[in-house]
Amino acid sequence: MMRPHYILLPANPLFIATTLVLAFLLNLLPWGQWPGVPDFVALVLVFWSIHQPRKIGIGIAFCMGLLMDVHEATLLGQNALAYTLLSYFAIMIHRRVLWFSVGVQALHVLPLMLMTQLIQLVIRMSVSGKFPGWLYFAESFVCVALWPIVVWLLLAPQRRAVNRDDNRPI
Repeated sequence: MMRPHYILLPANPLFIATTLVLAFLLNLLPWGQWPGVPDFVALVLVFWSIHQPRKIGIGIAFCMGLLMDVHEATLLGQNALAYTLLSYFAIMIHRRVLWFSVGVQALHVLPLMLMTQLIQLVIRMSVSGKFPGWLYFAESFVCVALWPIVVWLLLAPQRRAVNRDDNRPI
């Protein structure tokens, strides 16, 4: 069964900035250190890096990573490095990922999220020497489970109406 392909409206830069700020605020909530709670900033960064690679790039990922480093009081640059590599690899595969359905896109996002967590883990272990346990990687799988919801929510303002209305310009 073929699903229809809709032409999306251009993404509003203010909406992109708002989603990044909201993702950062969700990461500020006290549940952020619990196992299995997704990294909302990484999830929104990978979404915009795949869907709008010219508007969201490695520089914004680096800045968001520095903000997360300051928030988590971790080694400065840990999240910045992880988010920068996440954004780079998401931009690198963005053309291929967009051809697939949302479920298959989630499978493409899983290695990116696992790589981000692995980079953070290696840096944490080199500094502290403590392994947080295998439950630490549950965050990536929760992000993949949330991927269809994130795609639906963040693409909603860009969708055009299916039926054309003569009173609407587009």
